[in-house]
Amino acid sequence: MTPLVGIVCDSRRKDGMASHRAGEEYVDAVRGGARALPLLIPVSIPPLPIDDILAHVDGLLFPGAPSNIDPACYGAEGPGTFPDHERDATSLALIRAAIAAAKPMLAICRGFQELNVALGGSLHQRLHEIPGRLDHREDPKASLEVQYGPAHGVTCTPGGLLEKLTGLTEFQVNSLHGQGIGRLAPGLSIEAAAPDGQIEAVSLPGAPAFVLGIQWHPEWRWSENAVSMAIFAAFGAVLAT
Repeated sequence: MTPLVGIVCDSRRKDGMASHRAGEEYVDAVRGGARALPLLIPVSIPPLPIDDILAHVDGLLFPGAPSNIDPACYGAEGPGTFPDHERDATSLALIRAAIAAAKPMLAICRGFQELNVALGGSLHQRLHEIPGRLDHREDPKASLEVQYGPAHGVTCTPGGLLEKLTGLTEFQVNSLHGQGIGRLAPGLSIEAAAPDGQIEAVSLPGAPAFVLGIQWHPEWRWSENAVSMAIFAAFGAVLAT
């Protein structure tokens, strides 16, 4: 049977109406790149029973989103920006349970940050204000082609998972995030970093299944990018085993 991948949704509210949404790019990358059947997982408070979710999926994808994780989730102060408390409640617990249940996982952008927070790490809330760091945000006035175009290079950790998957030591990525990993969570291993030292990819070597977190957006036109194709193909390969 075709593997089933759960894609965690965002909670959106407009004019008093709530919806659960996931970008089409993620759905398409799961279908075409990982050759799996995408299943959208709604988020809520309280969240859906985690055991029920894990009983029905072969793997999980935690996608990017316009929202940010509530700073209280990693012991920081401040009101945060663009919160999605329903997604926080669903994703952080689901990540920990999925790792324990040996479910393969791919975490992208917000999902990458959720992976770090779920395992005890922290985030920088405003990377562009840190001396020596690049401004990793996209230009909201630019076209999507420009926003999702190559922004900077990343260097892979020698002998790491990402280097093995791609066969490359360096490559270009897009950059559409204002936050990023601060304190790396225990157990996570750095797979790639930006020129300013900001962590761009992580894995969890001690996990019983595939776990890869990526700060950039490989889902964007994944079939036109060799690195993105390799990432989704690797995710699909572990789903089928």
